[in-house]
Amino acid sequence: MSWLFGLNRGQPEPPPGLPEPPPPPAGGSSGGGDKPKDKWSNFDPTGLERAAQAAKELDKSRHAKEALDLARMQEQTTQMEHQGKMKEYEAAVEQLKGDQIRIQAEERRKTLNEETKQHQARAQYQDKLARQRYEEQLRQQQLLNEENLRRQEESVHKQEAMRKATIEHEMELRHKNELLRIEAESKARARVERENADIIREQIRLKAAEHRQTVLESIKTAGAVFGEGFRAFVSDWDKVTATVAGLTLLAVGVYSARNATAVAGRYIEARLGKPSLVRETSRFTVGEAIKHPVKVTIKRLKSKPQDALEGVVLSPTLEERVRDIAIATRNTRQNHGLYRNILMYGPPGTGKTLFAKKMAMHSGMDYAIMTGGDVAPMGRDGVTAMHKVFDWANTSRRGLLLFVDEADAFLRKRSTEKISEDLRATLNAFLYRTGEQSKKFMLVLASNQPEQFDWAINDRIDEIVNFALPGPEERERLVRLYFDKYVLEPATGGRQRMKLAQFDYGKKCSDIAKRIDGMSGREISKLGVAWQAAAYSSEDGILTEAMIDARVDDAIKQHLQKMDWLYRDEETSVKNLTSPAAGETGVGGKMGFILPVSNAPELDLFCSEKQDGICIDI
Repeated sequence: MSWLFGLNRGQPEPPPGLPEPPPPPAGGSSGGGDKPKDKWSNFDPTGLERAAQAAKELDKSRHAKEALDLARMQEQTTQMEHQGKMKEYEAAVEQLKGDQIRIQAEERRKTLNEETKQHQARAQYQDKLARQRYEEQLRQQQLLNEENLRRQEESVHKQEAMRKATIEHEMELRHKNELLRIEAESKARARVERENADIIREQIRLKAAEHRQTVLESIKTAGAVFGEGFRAFVSDWDKVTATVAGLTLLAVGVYSARNATAVAGRYIEARLGKPSLVRETSRFTVGEAIKHPVKVTIKRLKSKPQDALEGVVLSPTLEERVRDIAIATRNTRQNHGLYRNILMYGPPGTGKTLFAKKMAMHSGMDYAIMTGGDVAPMGRDGVTAMHKVFDWANTSRRGLLLFVDEADAFLRKRSTEKISEDLRATLNAFLYRTGEQSKKFMLVLASNQPEQFDWAINDRIDEIVNFALPGPEERERLVRLYFDKYVLEPATGGRQRMKLAQFDYGKKCSDIAKRIDGMSGREISKLGVAWQAAAYSSEDGILTEAMIDARVDDAIKQHLQKMDWLYRDEETSVKNLTSPAAGETGVGGKMGFILPVSNAPELDLFCSEKQDGICIDI
């Protein structure tokens, strides 16, 4: 209601229905221009007059009650807004207090965290200082022990030197005394001999005369006895006849015994003796049975079938195939069936020989290993030696697995290869003895160059298995196998001078397997032996990760050098084959045979590229 009293200069319009307030009188604002102004000099009484006039008019108006209600409602609204602002202020104050409490808690938490970190840092520093003190104590103790050991060794060396000097002095004195004694004895003996020279010469003469007389009498007596006996023997014809008959029977007996011994020896050699071509066998020879009979018997009784792939690492596909071959061989032996001949080819060191031994042990058969390089040097004796091998194989009661390593050395093509007549005859003998499948022996051939085989040899093969180089997974299995065999087992056994540094062995084996791409199983095995040799050659006998990496780098360099030699040799061979010979033709710079592949299925086995039915690349 401030508008009623004229407090606001910009008066709002009065409510509708109210009369206009009268204008202020003129000159009423100044009572005298010359009077000094006081605090009431600016008061305008017209406002009170207007208010009184408006109140009278408002009382007379019919909207007076509504105006009062409206004014009261405005006052209530103003009070409620003021109370709302008070509540908002109080809420803001409470929120500010909560923020302050939260900030204080956060500061307290940060302070606790910082104190915890400081305590941890202090504890770590104290632990570090304690470890350093302990290591320093250990180092000082080690230095003290080494110094004590050095002093003890020096003391022992001094004592040993003094003992040696004493012994040498004693020996020198003893030697001098011995020389003086011998010299004195020699002088005394010489003086006695000079004094008794006449007596000694007389004794020697008497002894010689007595000996001569005894010999003459013995000769006379023997001659008389022999003459009488011979005269009596010649005069008695019965004794002469009996003597001649006895000598004759003795000669016949000696001749018969010699022949019978030779026959028995050949029989025993065929049954039990090892042929000269056989390098290694699981069968026991006569010499072993005679020297160690108990050992041979116990070993034969304890021999049990083994897993055919124990210790052999192959790819899953090849492993499944060779396992089927081993199981079939074992069942064939148990059912007395015909053995199948197998050709295993591939790069050297891929496990061909090892699998052949394991297959023989798995099937319960004996095995014999011969190499093709031993056949050619035998010359004319090669045929006889080859027949002895197969005769010896046919006498095995358990069945024999005959493994021929490097078979391409003497089983070459007879038509194209320049081989000697003796080697050709030996090859013919081999073909004669392997013409039919046998229940006594199983033939397993191994070769790095199967394309050089004679076609008749290919006809005798029932199963061909390719032993390729190990893949990434097989290389990692091989590395882990030989790492355990040559490094971990000796290092943990405690019986050898070998220790192993601390590093991640599994990760290291995986990294090595990735680096040695193209290596064979034999090269990986030699790498394990190289690690062991590196540990043995070190001063402390500890094999470190750096030493392993160094041996791996050397092995990779050697492998690359070998591959370079191999590629150069192959390039030379290809250059030599670029000029066609009789019966051959050059197709596209390669050697092509006029014989169609359809007429020679054996050629199709080794042919890698054909053109119009002609093999142009082997």
